Amino acid sequence: MLVLILTMFFIPMPSFFLDLFFTVNIALSFLILLLTMNVRKALEFSVFPSLLLVTTLFRLALNVSSTRSILLQGYAGKVIEAFGIFVAGSNPVVGFIIFIILTLINFLVITKGSERVAEVAARFTLDAMPGKQMSIDADLNAGMITEEQARARRREIEREADFYGSMDGASKFVKGDAIAGLIITVINMLGGGIIGMWQRGLDFATALQEYALLTVGDGLVSQVPALLISTATGILVTRSASEDNLGTDLSGQLLSYPRILLMTAVVLALFGIVPGMPTIPFLLIALLLWWLTSVLRREGKKITAPVEEEEGAAQEQAAYKPENVLPLLAVDPMEVEIGYSLIPLVDKGQGGDLFERVSLIRRQVALELGIILPAIRIRDNMQLAPNQYVIKIKGVEVAGGELMAHSFLAMDAGAVAEKVQGVPTKEPAFGLPALWIPADQREKAEMAGYTVVDCPSVLATHLTEIIRNFAYELLGRQEVQAMLDFLKNDYPVVVDELIPNLMTIGEIQKVFAQLLKEGIPLRNLVTILETLADYAPMTKDLNLLTDYVRVALKRQISKMLAGEDGKIQVLTISPQAEEKILQAQENEGEPLSPAWLNQFYTSLNQQMRPIIQEGRNPVLLVAPAIRRYVRSITERVSPKILVVSYQEIIPEMEVHSIGMVGAGE
Repeated sequence: MLVLILTMFFIPMPSFFLDLFFTVNIALSFLILLLTMNVRKALEFSVFPSLLLVTTLFRLALNVSSTRSILLQGYAGKVIEAFGIFVAGSNPVVGFIIFIILTLINFLVITKGSERVAEVAARFTLDAMPGKQMSIDADLNAGMITEEQARARRREIEREADFYGSMDGASKFVKGDAIAGLIITVINMLGGGIIGMWQRGLDFATALQEYALLTVGDGLVSQVPALLISTATGILVTRSASEDNLGTDLSGQLLSYPRILLMTAVVLALFGIVPGMPTIPFLLIALLLWWLTSVLRREGKKITAPVEEEEGAAQEQAAYKPENVLPLLAVDPMEVEIGYSLIPLVDKGQGGDLFERVSLIRRQVALELGIILPAIRIRDNMQLAPNQYVIKIKGVEVAGGELMAHSFLAMDAGAVAEKVQGVPTKEPAFGLPALWIPADQREKAEMAGYTVVDCPSVLATHLTEIIRNFAYELLGRQEVQAMLDFLKNDYPVVVDELIPNLMTIGEIQKVFAQLLKEGIPLRNLVTILETLADYAPMTKDLNLLTDYVRVALKRQISKMLAGEDGKIQVLTISPQAEEKILQAQENEGEPLSPAWLNQFYTSLNQQMRPIIQEGRNPVLLVAPAIRRYVRSITERVSPKILVVSYQEIIPEMEVHSIGMVGAGE
């Protein structure tokens, strides 16, 4: 079709094909106009900018072909001749005036307005994109929509911005088409007169009558479709998102208030009885509006009565119908409840950015731990104290704290030169002593050496720490399946070999949970799955499979344990304690005595205290045979201690022992 349109600029067209193509052009313009009136929102007709370019080219090609035929043959088909005679009434001056009026309406009114609306719509759509994206992220974090729904809504926003941006440029096609049509008509008029008088020997009146009539007919045949397309453009760019088409919206909204129609009828009737006014037209329209008002009121009563009966029946039936309690059984994987004084931290209208911070936390957790964090729901709870918040995992409270809205938390990091006044408290994430200070004391506290943070940062830090500690509980089968589906795009062989022939999703989830519980990120997912595929045929012991995975991740573990100097500082276990633990592990019926364990814990706490005070997690290096058993007895008193075996550290890593844990042997 495009090739045919372009060839029409250069190849003469027979009059029959000109008649056919002019008819197609008129039909196409009517089709586009009716389509724009029946779409509910602009994106349903997203091809319109490209279609606008094609139809503009088509009209210009027809203009060029008809001009060639008029100037060469003095004839351009029956359609142009019929338009010239029917509209102009065989009077070229009248036809030319009508053509000028149509062109001015198209160019100055419809095209100009459509161009401005498209420009403003494109600008406002682009300006609103960040806010819409943030709104989608907030709904996603609140659990109101799924990841798939969020992607679909983001894609729709992008398509809307692209559409209005394209319409801003495409509206220039309509403007240029109107100008080109006017210029082509003037050229046809002048060129036809010159050719008629000089080449064909016609007198001035005959040449003007013949060529002017054809030129006006040609202009009208082009301007009528152009006017329809311009109207369609204006309707589309001014169309808001709606549930119905334009006709339904217009009739529903214009006729939704019968009382207004009755008032209009009264005003028209008063006009009709004024002396000198045409009585019949005013009274006729007034009677029509009065009749329409009566009909609408009767229809409204017919609709209202059954609705009221249905609502009454539904309420009566609902009173005897058992309540659906299934939604009450749903438990959010993670939620944060806040008191009413902390609502400004969430409300965007009051400058709250907690939803955005939660989005950043989910991204940070994905980068650090390599897991997909479920949506975190944030809600207010009037049963809490005004400044209180609690963090729940699967409906159970695991942490909480209090925040003073519009205040700042000042923490003493050990470099405070001057004390400041404030309300004593403890930092909720790590339990450090701190002060709540007003906003005007912030700069003074920072200069005195305090670390000062705002309320949203305190809550976000606490939430992040809770997520790290309970990541193994938040990672469920559904999240594992999503991780495997994503990995399968690049490594299908690894996933297909392991699942479902060797391991189930539940078994893989348990291995992942054990790794996360001991602080091992799942970033190197390919190595983890390949190791499981290697050893799963030999054993079904998930603890043993986890140990194999830890050994395979020894480079990652070594890098994670190394300090800034590239060395690993560890605690070790005395040979006597190691032998005692090994015997207890082999003799499961004879566990370690409480007295011995108490001495072991005392020694462990003494060795860990200076390490924790330095802000580091202690590392306990043990033999591979007892690593799992040692972990089981140390996590009771210190869940943060990292228990690693010799096999989990690469040989080239330098290891320094900074203490030995015993039991008073």
